[in-house]
Amino acid sequence: MAAGQLDLVVIGSGVTGAGVARDAAMRGIRTGIIDKGDFASGTSGKSSRLIHGGLRYLEMGHLGLVFEASRERRTLLRIAPHLVWPRSFIFPIHSGSRIPRWKLLAGLWLYDILALFRNVKRHEALSKQELIRAEPNLRQKGLKGGARYYDAQCDDSRLTLANVRSAHSHGALAANYVEMSEFDIADGAIQGIRVTDLVTGEKHVIRARVVVNATGPWSDNIRKELDGKPLLRPTKGAHVAVPRNRLGNNEAVTMTSPIDGRVMFIIPWGELSYIGTTDTDDDIDPGATCSSAEDVVYLLRSANAMFPNARLQVDDVVSSWAGLRPLLRPMDPRDPSSVSREHKIVEDPLGMISIVGGKLTTYREMAAQVVNRVARKLRSADGTKRPARSGSNREPLPGGESKDTEVLVREVTREGYPIGIAQSLVRRFGTESAAVLRLARSNRELAKPIAQGHPSLRAELIFACRREMALTLSDLLVRRTHVFYESPDHGLEQISEIASLVAVELGWSVEEERLQVRHYTNLVHDCLAFKEEFSARQRSELGAG
Repeated sequence: MAAGQLDLVVIGSGVTGAGVARDAAMRGIRTGIIDKGDFASGTSGKSSRLIHGGLRYLEMGHLGLVFEASRERRTLLRIAPHLVWPRSFIFPIHSGSRIPRWKLLAGLWLYDILALFRNVKRHEALSKQELIRAEPNLRQKGLKGGARYYDAQCDDSRLTLANVRSAHSHGALAANYVEMSEFDIADGAIQGIRVTDLVTGEKHVIRARVVVNATGPWSDNIRKELDGKPLLRPTKGAHVAVPRNRLGNNEAVTMTSPIDGRVMFIIPWGELSYIGTTDTDDDIDPGATCSSAEDVVYLLRSANAMFPNARLQVDDVVSSWAGLRPLLRPMDPRDPSSVSREHKIVEDPLGMISIVGGKLTTYREMAAQVVNRVARKLRSADGTKRPARSGSNREPLPGGESKDTEVLVREVTREGYPIGIAQSLVRRFGTESAAVLRLARSNRELAKPIAQGHPSLRAELIFACRREMALTLSDLLVRRTHVFYESPDHGLEQISEIASLVAVELGWSVEEERLQVRHYTNLVHDCLAFKEEFSARQRSELGAG
């Protein structure tokens, strides 16, 4: 990037920044994208993993946002069928629920209408008996009935990574672990950015005619360098994952928390179910966001109220994650849950374009709008007209070339792998599963699981090092394979063996290998630190359901 002039440099490789880089590169704009951490290491890798129209946004009257999100949901199901897949949701209504049954059903009709009746399936009203047949472990006392509707689930971090890789395939330059230190300003305008390579310590100047700030919850910090007024009201969304057999949910469950009435979810994820999310104001460093004991009490109490036989306790939590939503600051701050999920594109006096607000589902449309603005600036500077559209809504993301993922799963099972491993592999890599299997065939060691009982293969680690720019153990185990979240031991039992395997690939010294193990072990500890905060009172609250 520092070797020549770019048209555009994007700061921040969350899903929106990655989408901007992809859209721009597809239009022939010379693009670079950097991030001070790994791709999707911020909010985009710590979401509720949903691509959804936003049923609860109907209550706020955000019909335009729901319409846009429903359209984008269809697009992502089409261009990334391995990373975005349909998910059915059960929404039970009990006596005393904040949302009455008639209002739910009216809302679901509107939800289907805004999706132009092109959702996976139309919603269906369910009686009390039908709900019990669907989810026998639901609390039956006061159950009035409910409904089943459809949205989509995703692998958020790998969806982000797929956008970066697609951008790169169209000519964009991408670098993780590169931090911007200051703007390069001349003649009253930004001419580029000064950066530090956090891997080598080298400093560079990246010259670019347009700079886009897509740093999510860090956006105001970047804009502060240019005396920009704060635009965000970040709120924290925390999640916990527990063994699915403790809850016994067959489908995803949408519910209103008995504590405060806000809408939340219990969603299957393999052998786990994750519970989320909170929505609380938080002004700490976005990189230090984690689940607190209070967050976990709220989530587990809410789940226990809906599934009373679960009796979840803090020790049942396998993993947790929390991220800051970069929501727009309201004119009249009140309830954090009521803050708009819409987005805003602003340009500073020195020429930097910032994209703030928004949600995971609509990232591609947000990115297209940003690139439209970039293209206009470039045309005014050099007179060159860029394509009005990129085709990002049509071209599959890497691995998404086949819509029939079941065929891909059968191909993996023909290699002798169990169905669970085959499904897991295809869900992460899609049509690129064949490349991972070639690595596994080349070395029997690579055909072994990364962690005992986890479906990821060691060949995936090598693939991630060679093709997905993974540079650390956290990159590999948190965002590329999810061993961190899904394995009960988080991969710690075999961490030394894993580190030795990838040390050769990444050229680590013995000292660096030890440092990587220590950093990853500390990350696991931080993820579960809330367990040490639990008081006897909080434990008794959970026991009471």
